Amino acid sequence: MDYPNDQHPAAPVRSGIPEHGRIPKYYAVKARISALVDELGEGGLLPTERDLSERYEVARETVRQAIRELVLEGRLRRQGRGTVVAGPKLEQPLSLASYTEGVRRQGRTPGRNLVTLDRFPCPEALAAETGLTRGEPVWHLERVLLADDERVGLESTYVSVARIPRLDVDFEPDSSFYAYLHQQGIAFGEADERIETVLATPREALLIGTPPALPMLLIHRVSRDTDGQPLERVRTLFRGDRFSFTTHLSG
Repeated sequence: MDYPNDQHPAAPVRSGIPEHGRIPKYYAVKARISALVDELGEGGLLPTERDLSERYEVARETVRQAIRELVLEGRLRRQGRGTVVAGPKLEQPLSLASYTEGVRRQGRTPGRNLVTLDRFPCPEALAAETGLTRGEPVWHLERVLLADDERVGLESTYVSVARIPRLDVDFEPDSSFYAYLHQQGIAFGEADERIETVLATPREALLIGTPPALPMLLIHRVSRDTDGQPLERVRTLFRGDRFSFTTHLSG
């Protein structure tokens, strides 16, 4: 059977072409650059905007818009004054596994840079969300997430000081927080998690090293131990161009 405009139902970009066939010029260029990206392979250097505009006989602004979208999608990345083909996105499982485990499973080296570790009285909103007591001391641990020294996210963890009173003494900030909890004899029982898309604040974008316009995946997690007691509240920003999330469902 023939399909209009080669829009076979199984084609991965079928939804990008309206049935009436009138395609925005930048999108047609984007499709051609995407094919070129497949040919170049990871790390390949994309031709300049000028070269591409001459090759496809379009304005440089049209090429610029196409490249901009491919960068936001994680197909391309800026490197110095050029643009190169990006590697595959990191796949993070939706589970009670740590960030460290997820990155290592893909042959990458996880890391973290400490931004802040401080303590303050638990505010009412945090108490209502976690089940902690308003006013009790809580730790706030904020770290930049790394994969092979590339900044890919920002993690903020809130946990009761009473549960882990020596966090500021015993804990290595660049290590796994979940492994540390396990060493303290604390086991995870369950968690509630919510995912949404957001734009980073100027401060967050500066810490992660991305433009503020780059879409982020935001995960909120509230965890409890095996006795059902409050354990942690985590807010993690992941770069939308570098991460995807996976889970296994069964009926």
